Amino acid sequence: MKFLEELKEQRWDDHRYYHHSRINQTLHLISAMSFLGAYALIFVNPVMAAFLGWIVAMVTRQIGHFFFEPKGYDEVNQATHEHKENIKVGYNLNRKIVLLTIWGLSPLVLYLHPSLFGLFTPYVGTEGYLHNLSIIWLFIGAGALIFRTVHLFFIYDVTAGLVWFTKILTDPFHDIKIYHKSPFYLLKGELMDPMHHVES
Repeated sequence: MKFLEELKEQRWDDHRYYHHSRINQTLHLISAMSFLGAYALIFVNPVMAAFLGWIVAMVTRQIGHFFFEPKGYDEVNQATHEHKENIKVGYNLNRKIVLLTIWGLSPLVLYLHPSLFGLFTPYVGTEGYLHNLSIIWLFIGAGALIFRTVHLFFIYDVTAGLVWFTKILTDPFHDIKIYHKSPFYLLKGELMDPMHHVES
């Protein structure tokens, strides 16, 4: 029960603190559907799964956070942006910048070092390059997930880390459930979720 309660709490905090913008919510819906596609593809076409997961799902999700989510004082939760960033269980914006920088530089590193310092057989042609790049991206994604999970073991406890790990893997299903109506609110001209359910 503690595990499920913590999972519910982490999801609730993530929603109420970081998903006020209807644009962000809609981008999360697109991201969630893309991640589910990547989940399915990883068993039959890992290369396409990596590209769909990073270029479409991950980029769409982070555009919502970086460019559309308000960074000022949160009247609904009575919290500053700085406070929310400090208590963020997963990747806050600063950690995301580090992760996205590693991801963004990886194509250049592979281009300059075709064997990736001896880890790969040097690629031949564009197809070989994209194949090796997709493997790198899969490892970056898995590494980021495992790294933060283990980090949470030490700064909180094992349960918090495992809960966050579970939350991240199941977020696409949850995001579709709670944000499937967001595009319709956007079409009606509602740019911000009034968050009445949080205030109550």
